[in-house]
Amino acid sequence: MGYDLRFVHLGITIEHLQNHITIFGFSIAFYGIIIGIGMLLGITLAARDAERRGIGEDTIYDFALLGIVFGVIGARLYYVFFQWDNYRGNLFEILNLRAGGLAIYGGVIGGILSLMFYCKRKKQNFLNLADSLILGVLVGQILGRWGNFFNAEAFGRYTDSLFAMQLRRDIVNPIMIDSALLQHLVRVNGVDYIQVHPTFLYESAWNFAVFLFLLLWSRSGKKLFEGQIFFLYLGLYGFGRFFIEGLRTDSLLLWGTKLAVSQLLSAFLVLLSLAAHILMLRRRKEREGKPEGNS
Repeated sequence: MGYDLRFVHLGITIEHLQNHITIFGFSIAFYGIIIGIGMLLGITLAARDAERRGIGEDTIYDFALLGIVFGVIGARLYYVFFQWDNYRGNLFEILNLRAGGLAIYGGVIGGILSLMFYCKRKKQNFLNLADSLILGVLVGQILGRWGNFFNAEAFGRYTDSLFAMQLRRDIVNPIMIDSALLQHLVRVNGVDYIQVHPTFLYESAWNFAVFLFLLLWSRSGKKLFEGQIFFLYLGLYGFGRFFIEGLRTDSLLLWGTKLAVSQLLSAFLVLLSLAAHILMLRRRKEREGKPEGNS
């Protein structure tokens, strides 16, 4: 008897991997359910952190709808932008979110832009709010990658490492299977399987580690400047994503090249985080060294 998915060296086998449930004849994807749960938990956590820091829960809830809408729009536009050849002949397909095609980095960019607009309109401090909101974003990312698991996507190249994952070839989108994977097909009871890095799992685990670090740092009283949690997120997430993206077979590529867009953006975010820390710490040192009163 065959199976749909197996972690070869961990002894974990799933025989019937479902990516949706059906209610009254209407199909609801697990991906959407997981994303929705991640958003709710993320907003709740961000609101509690904001309340603890004296910002107030209502500010987070007030921004949440705007952030979610622009986050989804950003995630879709980012994906479509780098996959334009797949949509140029049918523009209405851009609106078909049920077919998939959301990019995390696009969602983060959309969320940041919407927060900048909100803060300007409401006269709020962007970095102050971002320090709380980014914790909620991480919760959404931790859970969201498991939506990729149910969709049998966001995996990497062939591997025989401890976490090697076998997927039945016929449940995977053929676009995601490159020639290298075809050279390492595994046949079990007459069924072909690809054996890959579970990069969705790597990223979820990395995000969880980043989340714990930022949560503890935020509550330790050691934060060095307003916005440090936000900039640490950019650097740490970018650092992990750079290496994980290098393992994937479905990366969005810069037009006419083999350069993964997410790797380039990840490297930029690491540099931006370092530059922000240098600048902010220099400003803090200058303020602390400046004598009181007028000279």
